[in-house]
Amino acid sequence: MGELNQGGLSKARIEALTDGVFAIAMTLLVFGLKVPQVPHHQPSEPLRSALLALWPQLLSYATSFVILGIYWVGHHNQFHYIRRADRSLLWINIGFLMFVTFIPFSTGLLGQYPEERISLAVYGFNLIIVGLLLYLHWMYATSGYRLIDPDTSPTVIKLAKRRILAAPVVITISIVLSFYSTKLSLLLYLLIPLYYIVPGTIDRAWHPTQPRQGARSPGSGSG
Repeated sequence: MGELNQGGLSKARIEALTDGVFAIAMTLLVFGLKVPQVPHHQPSEPLRSALLALWPQLLSYATSFVILGIYWVGHHNQFHYIRRADRSLLWINIGFLMFVTFIPFSTGLLGQYPEERISLAVYGFNLIIVGLLLYLHWMYATSGYRLIDPDTSPTVIKLAKRRILAAPVVITISIVLSFYSTKLSLLLYLLIPLYYIVPGTIDRAWHPTQPRQGARSPGSGSG
């Protein structure tokens, strides 16, 4: 009720829905991995070969699981700043979740056809749209301090926007690079999670020296 008294809609159900959707999407990733079927007589060598042949699916699974984790952390951190919601934010969030749930499909496509430009493009465009919608989510909430505390640091808002946009920019480069080398394009995809896992400038802004009494610990708008 406290959030409603500030004006706008409660944000609790948005967070609950988002957590559930991410949990399902991350679980669905593993269903793209199929147990190899080999003859039961002397199965060791055929099974070893079959497991080694799964490396593209395993790699795309691991990469996408981490990327989904990064987007979940980013969304979670945004809501440390967002104090209330409105109908526009609800629909931006629903659009964001729609493309999050598409990631298991684009991941399966990439794992099955890792050297096909079309699979690299589908996977890349999926991640680009997710990243841009997360950016729109943050931009809408912070524009004119619409849904956040009015004393939120402008530097934090700016740094978070820049960090969110980094992934769509790199993924766009990766898609273009796939026309010259699919292997280099794949490598670039693998490097994206490292940027968000390694702490950056925005991470230092998360922890003010003397937080306001009763204020929640801040987070960034990205992973």
